[in-house]
Amino acid sequence: MKKEQVVNCQFSVWYPIFKKHTIKRDNNTQQNQTNNSDSEEEDVQWSDDETTTTVTAPEFPEFNSKVLEAINTLGGCVFPKLNWSAPRDANWIALNSSLQCQSLSDIFLLFKSSDFITHDLTQPFLHSSDKDSPNPAINYELVLRKWSELLPGGEFRCFIKENKLIGISQRDYTQYYHHISKQEGQICHSIQEFFSQHVQYQFLDEDFVLDVYRDSWGKVWLIDLNPFGEVTDSLLFTWEELTSGNSLSANQEEGDTAQQEDPVFRYTASDVTVQPSPCLSYRIPRDFVDLSTGEDAFKLIDFLKLKKRQQEDSEEEVEEEVRQ
Repeated sequence: MKKEQVVNCQFSVWYPIFKKHTIKRDNNTQQNQTNNSDSEEEDVQWSDDETTTTVTAPEFPEFNSKVLEAINTLGGCVFPKLNWSAPRDANWIALNSSLQCQSLSDIFLLFKSSDFITHDLTQPFLHSSDKDSPNPAINYELVLRKWSELLPGGEFRCFIKENKLIGISQRDYTQYYHHISKQEGQICHSIQEFFSQHVQYQFLDEDFVLDVYRDSWGKVWLIDLNPFGEVTDSLLFTWEELTSGNSLSANQEEGDTAQQEDPVFRYTASDVTVQPSPCLSYRIPRDFVDLSTGEDAFKLIDFLKLKKRQQEDSEEEVEEEVRQ
């Protein structure tokens, strides 16, 4: 995956190509990152305590007005995202536990709480193979899309390599959906047909990941495009499988279809294999996750030192009580 491929998967790049086959967005929703407040100077109020300052939050009245106008144009409820990612890992913090937003404050709350958004802003080219090349200039955009109630059981991720659809995965693989196993043939066929008629050879790259939604009438909609690489979740596949150059093999533990020229279709075939959502880990402090997985050895050492000190303090208190 090269940096150019990451750039090509920005919403503003792929949307004009496929806008007839995806969910509507408003033309006024793209905003450059360099919005400034009306006041050029930071408003700092000094308190009596010289060690404390109160900083007045900047205001963006023109930007706020444009966002509200876009929200109203799109029916009053929108789905927000940046160039690549939506704050899917932060829906737990919203009052409605949803990514549905009705105001700028709703959007800010989700964005501030999302590691996915932070990745977009700070490390968009983290897994690129050409790391030594200069990073392309990025104009960050706030994208607002018309809110649609999408059923998780209708979402699928498609892996395209050399302009061929090689794999399809159930997007919400943590749940079992009976209709997928019952209609696997129709689902796979409708996605293949959509890809061949509307997507194949139309995009700027020949390797990419496609998110689609199949509604209850069998119509397929394009939801998002993602880079073909580790920055994108491979779901029921592994990136080793997808990039090895070998044909994908059927996975007997999940449901799948795999004929000679067909993509491998993987889905959760039984409620016995249901798993917890990977986004649950974002609901607890990062330090806890690092400790439980051992990803940060220094945090583990500090934690053990803290526990040792607590044990020593407890022993000293017991000895003191015994003396008394």
